[in-house]
Amino acid sequence: MIEVEDLTVARGGVTVFEGVSLTVDEDEFVALVGPNGAGKTTLLQAINGVLEPESGTVEIDGRRVIDCSARERGRLVATVPQDTHVGFDFSVEDIVAMGRTPYHTRFGRSDREADDRAVRRALDRTDTARFADRPVDEVSGGERQRVLLARALAQDTPALLLDEPTASLDVNHQVETLSLVSDLGASGKAALAAIHDLDLAARFCDRIVLLADGRVLANGPPAEVLDAPALGAAFDADAAVTTHPTTGTPSVTALGERRDRDLTVHVVGTGRTAARVIARLHDAGATVTAGPLPEGDLAAETARARDLETVTAPAFGSLGPAVRDRVSTLRDAATALVAADPPAADGIAAVLDARLPVVTVDGARPADSGSADRTAPNRPEQMIRVASPADVLEAVVTVAPERELPADD
Repeated sequence: MIEVEDLTVARGGVTVFEGVSLTVDEDEFVALVGPNGAGKTTLLQAINGVLEPESGTVEIDGRRVIDCSARERGRLVATVPQDTHVGFDFSVEDIVAMGRTPYHTRFGRSDREADDRAVRRALDRTDTARFADRPVDEVSGGERQRVLLARALAQDTPALLLDEPTASLDVNHQVETLSLVSDLGASGKAALAAIHDLDLAARFCDRIVLLADGRVLANGPPAEVLDAPALGAAFDADAAVTTHPTTGTPSVTALGERRDRDLTVHVVGTGRTAARVIARLHDAGATVTAGPLPEGDLAAETARARDLETVTAPAFGSLGPAVRDRVSTLRDAATALVAADPPAADGIAAVLDARLPVVTVDGARPADSGSADRTAPNRPEQMIRVASPADVLEAVVTVAPERELPADD
């Protein structure tokens, strides 16, 4: 168990954070998140004893870290650093074996079999056994990151600290690494990781500690910590928080500054395609309405997070009269219509058969019949297809140019 109580740390005479308290139980994986310069790395260094705090205490399994020798600390806490540089050309297996150093005496290894088992298990768990004989300076940055994780696992400590453990990894190994650390927490380790990817933190961690402005702003389950007001206060930026449709965990999207446009766009669609279209148009300053969107769909969550006028309906069902009327009202007030993988629902063709310009996105067709001509036979010049949501704004402006805003007197 990691216990940090009222910790204050300064560097170069400048206080990095003050009065920080947190705990990580022996069966927990906790994420430490916050803006650059918040002190995440400094806090990890204070926990593992590299930095001496100005005040406060750090205990691991009931022992004050500051009172322990280097060897004793090495048996209490292992650290995976952010910097993967290794200044010598030992083999990968030799680097991992260095994790066993705290268990050696001045006369050598006291339990060779235990060391070998720990090293082999660490290599296997991190998928590094296949290049164990290669010099560590000949493997990629991502592979080296996993080697350092293997070294920490070989150390076999009750506490594990990780500083941006996924920074050098591809998507697959990001998931594998955090899944492994999550399993370690479930098996009795106390794991604390500084993580910059909020979506990954929400997916794999039991709790999130939000550090900013020299203090802990929030501490709790991901769904409680990752909300727009808290993230706005910590990162000084607007963010939309939705529920990921696959994992069911919070998903955070940073919002850029908006400039208002005299352009109203109605979006009909589903899933990630429609969600990205809604975000792209809204961030660009357009007035966006949406519907029908399937209830619980990522597009509906994205629109709701941005407080947009939205009409939802049960997935795969028929559109009732009230839904059709409300959608028609929003659509008719728009200057352009975007079809982004529209839902397979009875009545969707009538919704899309409007006398205004249509943009279809990412293979979406403007009618459930699959025929653009049947939807708008008399206005092919008002239709445009774009390859991705990133291009939707330019397409909308092309088919429905925004009006000049009146000049201020």
